[in-house]
Amino acid sequence: MKAVAVPESTATGSARAGIELRKVVKRYGNNTALRELDLHILDGEFFCLLGPSGCGKTTTLNLIGGFVAPTSGTIWLRGKRIDTLPPHKRPVNTVFQSYALFPHMSVRDNVGFGLRMDRVRGPEARRRIDEALGLVGLQELGDRTPAQLSGGQQQRVAVARALIKRPAVLLLDEPLGALDLKLRQRLQVELSQIHREVGTTFVYVTHDQEEAMSMADRIAVMNEGVLEQLGTPFEIYRRPASRFVADFIGDANFLDVEIDGDTAVLADGTRSPCSGGGVRGRATLMVRPESLRLVDPDDAPAGALHGRTVKSSFLGTRVRVAVDCEAASAPLMVALHGDEATALPEPDRRVALWWAAEDALVLPPEGESR
Repeated sequence: MKAVAVPESTATGSARAGIELRKVVKRYGNNTALRELDLHILDGEFFCLLGPSGCGKTTTLNLIGGFVAPTSGTIWLRGKRIDTLPPHKRPVNTVFQSYALFPHMSVRDNVGFGLRMDRVRGPEARRRIDEALGLVGLQELGDRTPAQLSGGQQQRVAVARALIKRPAVLLLDEPLGALDLKLRQRLQVELSQIHREVGTTFVYVTHDQEEAMSMADRIAVMNEGVLEQLGTPFEIYRRPASRFVADFIGDANFLDVEIDGDTAVLADGTRSPCSGGGVRGRATLMVRPESLRLVDPDDAPAGALHGRTVKSSFLGTRVRVAVDCEAASAPLMVALHGDEATALPEPDRRVALWWAAEDALVLPPEGESR
C-alpha cells in the first residue's frame, strides 16, 4: 500500500515536521494502552518517551515502527501517512534492548546485513559499512563476532546496523537497560554525539529519568496511557504540570496547602511564600530538595518551617537531610551542596527550613493537572 500525502489543509506547516500521532488509541482487548494520544516529534530531534512500566511508552514506539497497529487514529512521518504501511516499508529502524545481533556473523556482516537485504553490494556496501563502523568507533573490530565484544561494543554495533540504511527515524527501546551504571553514562554521551553527527530523528524509550534528562531535546512523560507533560528537561523539572510528573522526575517535597494569593497556608498555620500561578484554595506545594535552605531557628525568616532533623546521609556530591515538621505528613528532604555539605547535621537537632517564593511551585491537588 502506498504512503498517503498529507493534505495541505491538515499539514503542520512546520519546516521541521517529523512524526505525528493524531488521536491515536491502542487497545488490547479490554485494556487501553493509549488514550487518544496527540504527539508531534520534530524532524532531527532527540526525543524521549519516559514513564513507569505499563505507561504506554513502548506501545507508542511499536506503533511508530509498525509492529502493532493503532485501534484508531493516524500516524504521519514527514507529511506522509505511515500507519497503513508494513514495518519494512517505513523509513524507520529499531535498536532493541537485547541488540538482536547474529552470533555467527562478524561485526562487519552484522552491520551490513540490511544492505545485503537491499542488494547493495561491492564497493558501495564496503564504503557504507566502513562509514557506519567509524561513526560508532569500531573500525578495528570489524572481524570479531558479537561474543568477542563487550556489552557496550555490542550496543554500538546494533546502532551502526540500524543507521547504515539511513532511516528517517531511529527507534531505541531501552538500549542501555542491561548495562552497568558507569557504562550507561558513557554510552549516553556517545549516543548523543552520534545523534548530532547523523541528524536522524531519535525516539528513545526509557524509565530512567536521569537518562532522559541527560540526552533528550524534549521529553514526553507518560502515565497509564496518557501524555502527562511534554517539554524540555528544564521545563519538566522546574515546572511540572502535575504531582505525578514532579514526583517521577527527580526528588520533590509535597505539602498540602491552601493558597491565598502568593501565600501558601500550611497545615500548622505557617504562611509561606509561593508562586501562586492563579491557583486558589486547596492545592499541593512542591519544593525541590536543593531549593530548601536549612538554618538555625533563631536566624529563620518569617514563613519558615520549624522541625527536627531525623537522618543525615553523605552521598558524595551532596548531603541529604530528612527533617520532620508538623506542617508535613512525611519528613522533608533537604539537599546540601558545596560548603553546606562539609558536615552532617546531627539527629534530633532543631532547625528551620525556608525557600524563595519562585522555588515553591503550586500544583493542583493530587490526581489533577494544570
